[in-house]
Amino acid sequence: MLITGTSFLHYSPIRLQKVDWCKFVLKAFTMEEFESILDFLEPVNLYELSEDEGYKDTQLGKHIALNDEYFPDLKQADFVIVGFGETRGCAPSANINKAPNAIRKEFYALFHWHKEVNAADIGNVKPGATLQDSYAALKSVVNELIRHGKKVVILGGSHDLTIAQYQAYAALEQIIEATCVDARIDLNMESVFPADHFLLEMLTGEPNFVRHYNHIGFQSYFVHPGMLETIDRLRFDCYRVGRVKEKLEEMEPVIRNSNLFSFDIAAIQNSHAPANRLTPNGFDGEEACTLMQYAGMSTNVNTIGIYGYLPQQDVHSLTAKQISHMLWYLMDGIYKGKTESKLEDRDNFNEFRLAFAELETTFLQSKRTGRWWMEIPDGKMIACSHFDYMIASANDIPERWLRAAERS
Repeated sequence: MLITGTSFLHYSPIRLQKVDWCKFVLKAFTMEEFESILDFLEPVNLYELSEDEGYKDTQLGKHIALNDEYFPDLKQADFVIVGFGETRGCAPSANINKAPNAIRKEFYALFHWHKEVNAADIGNVKPGATLQDSYAALKSVVNELIRHGKKVVILGGSHDLTIAQYQAYAALEQIIEATCVDARIDLNMESVFPADHFLLEMLTGEPNFVRHYNHIGFQSYFVHPGMLETIDRLRFDCYRVGRVKEKLEEMEPVIRNSNLFSFDIAAIQNSHAPANRLTPNGFDGEEACTLMQYAGMSTNVNTIGIYGYLPQQDVHSLTAKQISHMLWYLMDGIYKGKTESKLEDRDNFNEFRLAFAELETTFLQSKRTGRWWMEIPDGKMIACSHFDYMIASANDIPERWLRAAERS
């Protein structure tokens, strides 16, 4: 039994006889390292998820370091799952929903393909007495994990939990770039629910640590035209769902440049995510998986939240299955990202020096993944696409370069 709030582990004599001493010491060390967040967490019941059958060696559930009997060793984890079904931000007197475990049930049952990608699951955050207490608990957990250099995946919960996701960076005073995928832009100040206007606090609160904000997949009929004008004046970027679907690959550099990535399932078509009752339109399931794959490939993205899933609105667990597939593609992206070279290793990149509009800049193309980067006036290399390179080759200024230059 794991006792939180102390640096000691308690085992029955039988348990001690079965545990290798080196593993015992390792577990103790791991627990001490993350002792500050143990009180916030509830372990995962693996047998409840598998309906007492357990998992086969070929399934993901057999290969995830899990907080069940003991807190897992996170040293080798490429990403860490944290569940939090808090929904008081989107409905009056809402109960903690069962979304994280519903997603886990589908995810753990998938086949394990990416042996080079190590996953851990530290369980569910306990709800606070108030919504603000819940935000503080999630912030503390995420903050501790990113301080230890981990990529964190949050299974929500309503979309306002993005605030706690952001506050984890703010507590470190880290300037970030944030990206949300959502059919709406949550700046509706007429609503009493934080899930409808949390972006105001995130983008305008003082002190503020958001250098840049991207919004992917908004649907125009849900967004006041004046809101887009305001966001544009702030030099933030919004991408309409139709534009994104035409050139989905153009979102890869957007996500690659980000640190915080937040995905509301309202962005997915109802036919692919029946729990989304906002709209029949949006991204299909494969497009949602591709966006999540981009987040996995990015070494900058270190917190990923998937929000808005209400199991009671689901049909045949299809939305839980959809999210589980997105997590599988996240792992695929992490695997692909591991093959990428550092920008300093110029031998692994094709380098192109271009002059456009009386300006000179450098483009880099990875020989391993084919991805592109370009230099902006302050000398920084930012993610871009082949399309940006083609525009520059035609002696025009790529819009991505211009927007980045304005912000630098």
